[in-house]
Formats: sequence, C-alpha cells, structure tokens
Amino acid sequence: MTHRQVLEALTGLLAAFFTAILSSTIVANALPTIMDQLHGTQTDFAWVITAALLANAATTPIWGKLSDLFNKKLLVQLSIVIFVAGSVMAGFATSIPFLLTARVIQGIAMGGLTALAQAIIGTIIPPRERGRYSGYMGAVMAVGTAGGPLLGGYIVDSPLGWRWTFFVCVPLAVISLILLQVTLKIKHVRRPAKIDWAGSVLLTSGVSLLLIWVSFAGQAGYYDWISAESALMVGGSILLLAALLFVETKVSQPIIPLKIVRQRTTALAIIASVSVGIAMFASSTFLGQYYQVSRGATPTEAGLLTLPMIAGNLAGAVISGQLVTRYGKWKRFLVAGAALLIIGLGLSGTLSHDTSLTLVGVYTFVFGLGLGMMMQNLVLAVQNTVAAKDIGAASGSVAFFRTVGGAAGVAVLGAMMGTRVTTLVTEGLAAIGIHAPAGGGGAQLDLSTMPEPVKIIVRAAYGDGAAMIFAISAVIAVVALIAVLFIKEIPLRRTIDVVDMKQPGARGR
Repeated sequence: MTHRQVLEALTGLLAAFFTAILSSTIVANALPTIMDQLHGTQTDFAWVITAALLANAATTPIWGKLSDLFNKKLLVQLSIVIFVAGSVMAGFATSIPFLLTARVIQGIAMGGLTALAQAIIGTIIPPRERGRYSGYMGAVMAVGTAGGPLLGGYIVDSPLGWRWTFFVCVPLAVISLILLQVTLKIKHVRRPAKIDWAGSVLLTSGVSLLLIWVSFAGQAGYYDWISAESALMVGGSILLLAALLFVETKVSQPIIPLKIVRQRTTALAIIASVSVGIAMFASSTFLGQYYQVSRGATPTEAGLLTLPMIAGNLAGAVISGQLVTRYGKWKRFLVAGAALLIIGLGLSGTLSHDTSLTLVGVYTFVFGLGLGMMMQNLVLAVQNTVAAKDIGAASGSVAFFRTVGGAAGVAVLGAMMGTRVTTLVTEGLAAIGIHAPAGGGGAQLDLSTMPEPVKIIVRAAYGDGAAMIFAISAVIAVVALIAVLFIKEIPLRRTIDVVDMKQPGARGR
C-alpha cells in the first residue's frame, strides 16, 4: 500500500479505535446522574465500569487470535456492528441489569476494536515504517482516554442528557464502518482455522473471577482481602488459569500462543504493559476525581484541566513514532518514556488540595509524555519479533495484559484511596470536635451541602488520597523501567513478514 492508501485505511481504523476508547471513558462523568435516574446503588456504580472492563480484557486475546485465522476486515466490521448494538441498548436502558448487559456487549466489541486495529496496522505496514502510524494510534488513545470525561461532562450538563453519552458514539462507529469498507484493502490468506474454545472459556472465566475478586475485596458489605471468600475466588482463578496453561500446550492453535509469550521481548513487554496499564487507568480515573472533589471543579472544568496530560500523551506518541520511523531505534524511547512516567507520577505524588494548578498541569504533562512514548512502542517491539500470521495474537496479548493490569490496579488503588480518605476525614472531623459515624463517611462526594469547615477537611483528604495513589503508581512504574532496560533491541524489519535470511533472494532489514 502507498502512503496515501495507508492514511486512507487508517482513517476508518482510527475512527473505530477512537470510538472504542471514547466509549470507555465518556460515561465516567455521567454515572452519578445515571445512578440517580435508574435508582442504582454504589455497587451498581462500580459494576457499570467493571462489566465493560471485564468483557474488554477477557475478549481482547480472543479477537486477536481470530484475526490470525479469519478476515481481519470482516472481523473489525463485525466488532463495530456489535458495538453499535451495545451502545443503542445502553442509551435506552431503563434498569441497572439492562444497562449492565449493554455494557458487557460494548466491552466485547471494544476488545475487538482495540486488538483488530493493532493487528491490521501490523498486517499492512512493515515495522520499520510502523512507528509514525503507531504514533497516530497513540495520539488517538490519548485524546479518547482523557477527552472522554470532558465530552461526557459537557453532554450531561447540556439538554441532551446522560443517554447521549452512549448515543454519541453510534454515528462515529457507523462512519468508521463505511470508511473501512471503502478504503481498507487487505489480502486475507486462507488457511485451516480451528478455534480454541476450551482455552477461550478458561481464559474468560479465570480472568473474570480474578477481577471480580479484586474489584470488591476489602469493601464495606463484601469480604476482606484475607477471608474464606477471597481464598475461594483466588484459588478458583489459579486453578482455571493453570488449566488454561495446560490446554494451551496441547491444542494446535492456542488462544494465547505460549511460544510467543515465552519470547524475551514479548514477556518483558507484557510486564511493562501491566505497569503502564495501571498508570494509564489510574491517571484517567483518579486525576478527574482529584479535580472535581479536591479542587471543586465541575465535570466540564475537570475535563479541561486534563488537557496538559492529553497534550503530553499526544506529543509523546506522535514525536516518538516519527523518530522511530526515521532512525529505526525504539528502545531508547521506551526507556525515556518509563523514566518520564516515574518522574511525572512521583511529582504528582506531592499534590495536595491547594497545589498550584500550573504545577499540577506540568506534572501531568510529564507523565502523559511518558505514557505516549511507551504504549504503542511496546506493541511495535513485540510485532517486530513475530511472523505476520501471529501479529494478531501477539498484539492482543499485550493489550490484554495492559487492560487486566489497569483494571486490577485501579480496583486495588481505589480501595486503598477509600480507606485513606475515610481515615483522614475521621481524624479531621475529630480535630474539630465532630464524631464521625462508623465507616467514616469518607466516600461522600457531594460537597455542596456540607458546612465549610467539613468541606475543607474532605477536600484535603481527597487531595492527599490522590497524591498517595500517584506515588504508588510511580513505584509500580519502576517495574516498567526495569523491564524495558532488559529488552533486547532488534532492528525494525522493512518487510511485513519475517524473512528467512538463508532463503535465496531474501531482502535485508
């Protein structure tokens, strides 16, 4: 494909990818209104997010494997159709169970859109030229991840209402469907296809059980981290995943090819991706909460205040992608990105409820820059080491572990933040002679009805709690730095597929 054909094809792909990312973040600022109108509980609030994440994480490697077996163009179009159906269902939801079902359907489609977009790019563009195009994808991810809450806040505050946070993604998906049909021309090589159904079921069950455990352990009304329920859920998850490993060594076309995961580059990239996933989801989840609760910003204002992070992520993805294409070197950008991520998150760990917003913007720009330099370059490093027939499975595996790591990390960090905020609020109230009830009430987010002294205590508690989350994320990001330091840099090949250099006529990289 010529450069112009690639850009035309990417238009539809990026529209689909943007729709998937946007749909997962746009609902954040609409949830309080949705819970009020559908009479949902705090548990329902958590599950509206968790349901989509579970479906996304569990199906990403399945979609990736299917893309190696079947026509990638048809699969990505199928995932768009599924997404539109889920979005329309969510927009018309009249009850919490109906909404959760729609969110699962959306999550399944989001897993497909994420994995297939990366697999198609790996199919039509050689690794040596893929850097700048991956940079475009990273930029779209940055805008969708951080811009979703801004758009969602605006829609909720407008006459359109919360249902349009779901409906607004439908025309984007339809446009991407049409663009893909017109512009994407890829050749599908037919070969015997056999789906690893046992592996798919074990993977989905094991991961879902683990994430459900992490989502609710330690929360009031559920079970403790160390309890019989935790032992059963963790033990069950371990057994299911152990069975998955056994099955994957026996089947001819495993859902997660162990030969790929065992490769040094892929294994280290997966470790780094888990760490990056935690940083990415934590920044989008807790930064918005910091601005709204600790700094008193409206949903729309909180979205605007995340623009420095978006700008950093955008710059890191695009600039590093262009430089990777120009010089063919990618490891230096992974190392630099991990270092910037640690620095930015570490600086954000010093935040309080009265930190200068200019400083907050600088800190978030720095870790946004690090995220942009790492996310797509990790996928590129893995794709460069595998044959074209395995690109879907390899890309899906990296995205899978990033999503699982992010979902689990956010759940654990959220529980830690809740405990920290409750403790700080209880201590603060005691200092001014107010006895907090059992449980502390630290999770109260509606500050408008609070007396000013109490409001100051709650704002300070959420500021310190957010700072703790960022500091912990900085420590976790050190794991990403160690992992990328040990990745061996392999020159980016100029061919779509791996070329056997011993064969006559083989071209050099």
